[in-house]
This record gives sequence, structure tokens and C-alpha cells, in this order.
Amino acid sequence: MNTVSSWRAVWLIAKRELNTRLRTRSFVVGTAVLLVMLMGYVLLQSTLISNEDKSKVGLTGQTAGIAQQLKTAGEAIGEKIETVTVADPAQGRSQVENGDLDALLSGNATELKVLVKSELDTKLRALLNGVSQQEVLNGILSEAQESPEQVMRTVHQTQVEVDSIKPPDPEKSQRMVIGLIVAVLLYMSIVTYGTLVAQGVVEEKSSRVVEILLSTVRPWHLLLGKVIGLGLVGLTQLVIIGGAGFIVASATDVLTLSGVATSALLWGVVWYLLGFLLYATVYGAMGSLVSRQEDTQSVIGPVNIVLILGFVVGFNLLAQAPEGTGTKVLSLVPLLSPVLMPARIAAGTVEVWEIVASLGLTVAAIALFTWLGARIYQNSVLRVGSRIKLSEALRG
Repeated sequence: MNTVSSWRAVWLIAKRELNTRLRTRSFVVGTAVLLVMLMGYVLLQSTLISNEDKSKVGLTGQTAGIAQQLKTAGEAIGEKIETVTVADPAQGRSQVENGDLDALLSGNATELKVLVKSELDTKLRALLNGVSQQEVLNGILSEAQESPEQVMRTVHQTQVEVDSIKPPDPEKSQRMVIGLIVAVLLYMSIVTYGTLVAQGVVEEKSSRVVEILLSTVRPWHLLLGKVIGLGLVGLTQLVIIGGAGFIVASATDVLTLSGVATSALLWGVVWYLLGFLLYATVYGAMGSLVSRQEDTQSVIGPVNIVLILGFVVGFNLLAQAPEGTGTKVLSLVPLLSPVLMPARIAAGTVEVWEIVASLGLTVAAIALFTWLGARIYQNSVLRVGSRIKLSEALRG
């Protein structure tokens, strides 16, 4: 006979899972490893960003006189040009081979010769062509007794008139980066802790501990308590990693810790909770079909395949066509919404009605899977021995 209320029983089981898992070495080590990996990725991105629009150019002979022109032309297109005077061309060639110089210039301003290690960067090529062409034009105008400065001032005043339907989003690239990171973190967390739910069910079933627990609580109490407890453990790890990642990314100028980042983190928490409730109940129910840990993967494999295939396809669509029809449709599918919808929200490519629709569909799917999962769990968890067929568990 039950001595505690239903929700009290669920909370006690959840609290037990929470206290047990948070104190395990695997949680601490796993969180630390993920933090190190994330920090390494952020620092790598910081290095790539700092070097992305920067070129180091060596100048020999007469080309030393165009150093300022190169810097000015670079600033006009957002390219930082660092120039170094090289006295010995052989030494300059060696520096290009070693990667210390991106290019070595020789000849003169109107006939530039460029030495590179393999291939000349497209933006740098256009910049050097522009500088050289400017020098040629200045020479022609001087011969025609025209003022090069006045002529170029008139030319540069001629600009195309641009009219846009929507104002540009200055945080578009940042939104996309945040969206992709959120998708990866949610996917990893749901798979990891969903699998732990299945393994925990099998462990209790094989050790016969479940029989003792079910003498005081109902099967759905035990399943729901385990799901909530492990979900809170996963949420704790997700908040730690996500929060630390955003702080480090902000400190290294990879991201700006603004409303975009904060909103992405909050929506990530909401969708993690929904996604975990959706999948963890299924993982737990499937785990109750077997009695040995080595058989766990065979029953949760189909669930993992659905999640993995959906994530891979959705992630590629999100990266290549965030506003495409395929991305929109997949993000409304309840099994994929917890991963794709928060990423689309962070990327700023989603309408309000799509968020509302995906929330409604996902909640409905959670109710359905919870009912099915509880039925499978209740009919299977006390049956020890060979693997139970899913059809038998559903019939009871």
C-alpha cells in the first residue's frame, strides 16, 4: 500500500537519481572533458577569426614605396594588411616557404610580381590588382596633364544605390554559430542521458532492486522519477557547459554575450526539457524489455538511429539552408523539434507561429509517448529472462 502521494513518490525517486549521479566521478570527469573540448573549439575559432582577414606581405626593392597604399586599400575592404620590408629576396622566399609571409612582392608598383607558397588569396589578389591598376591610371592621367586625385575623387563618388526589403541583421553570423552549437549540445545531452535512463532501468531490473521499489511505488512513479532525475542531471551539465562556453566566447570576441546569446541559452533549456521528456520515456520503456546490460543497445538502437539520422539531415539543412522549406518542415516534427527548433530560434529564421506549433506538437507527442512508455514499462519491468517483444509489452 502506498504511504506517500504520487508526486511525492516521483520526486523522491528523482531526488535519489539526482544526488547519486551528480556525485559520480563519471559526471565530474565527463563535464570537465566536454568543457575542455568546448574551450579548445572556442579558442580555435578565436584564432581563425583573428587571422581570417589578416595578411602579412613582404616588400622588396621598389615595392617598399606602396606599403601605405596597401594598408589603405586593405582597410577599405576590411582586410588588415601587415607589411614587412625584406632586404634579401632569398630570405623573403624562405619566409614564404615557412609560412611567415603570405606573399612577397617584387618589381615595381605598376608591374607587381607576387611570390606565394601555393595559392594567392582571392581578396589579396584583388587588392594587389587594384593598387597596381591605380598606379597605372595615375601615370596615364599625369601624362594627360590631368590631376589623378581629382579624377579618382570624381570616380569614387559614383556609387550604386542599394534598397533592401529587410534591414540587415548585424548578428546574423553570430546567430547561426549559436544555433549550430545549441543543436549539437542538445543532441549530445539527449542521447547521453536518454541512454543512461535505459541503462538504469536494466540495472535495477537485473539486480531485482526494482521488485523492492515497486512494493511501495507504482511503475509509472519509478519511470517518471528516473526520467526527471536524470533530466535534471543533464540540464545541470548543459547549463554549466553552455554558460561557460558563452562566457569564454564573449571574452575571446568569438561571440557577443548579448540578448541573442541569452535568449538562445533560455530556449535551449526549454527545448532540452521537452526533448528529454520525449525521448527519455521511450529509452526507459525500451530498456525494460531486456534484463542484461549487454542487450541494452539492441533495444535502444532504433531510437538512436531515428535521432541520429534526423539530427544529421537537419543539421546539414540548418547549416546550408536555414530558411529553406526542408529545414522548416523537419523542425516541426516532434522527434526533431527539440534539436532543430532552438537552433532556428537562435539563428533568427523562425516565425512565431512555427514556435507555437512545434511546442504544441511536441507536448502532444510527449503525452502520447509517456502513455505508451508507461504501458510498456509496467508490463515488462518485472519480467526477467529473455528479451520481451515490443508487441507483447504493449498488449500486457
